[in-house]
Amino acid sequence: MFISEVAQKTNLSIHTLRYYEKEGLLRSIHRNPAGQRIYHASDLEWLAWIQRLKSTGMPLAEIKVFAALRQQGNCSLKDRQDLLAKHAVSLKREIERLNQELAIVEYKVDAYEEKLLALE
Repeated sequence: MFISEVAQKTNLSIHTLRYYEKEGLLRSIHRNPAGQRIYHASDLEWLAWIQRLKSTGMPLAEIKVFAALRQQGNCSLKDRQDLLAKHAVSLKREIERLNQELAIVEYKVDAYEEKLLALE
């Protein structure tokens, strides 16, 4: 697949795909004789994983570390597991923080509802 096809399939811009390659997140991108990037299904799978990590709030620096470990193969499985476990702890903390914030907002919504009912 060409970069434009990958951009369309992943909803990532061509600029982002080039940036990921420049930053070392995409290392297996080959070029055809005309110099155009050629992507494979495995590249799409990896891009989906990058997007998933980003959607969880993992910083790009950590995603780069994960990508570098992935390139090392099975010898880095424990390190990848540790990185993801650490990230899971951060996610749980953030979820707890957001749940507390949500409780405060819901409390205020209920308080306003009571005040509105009292005005009727």
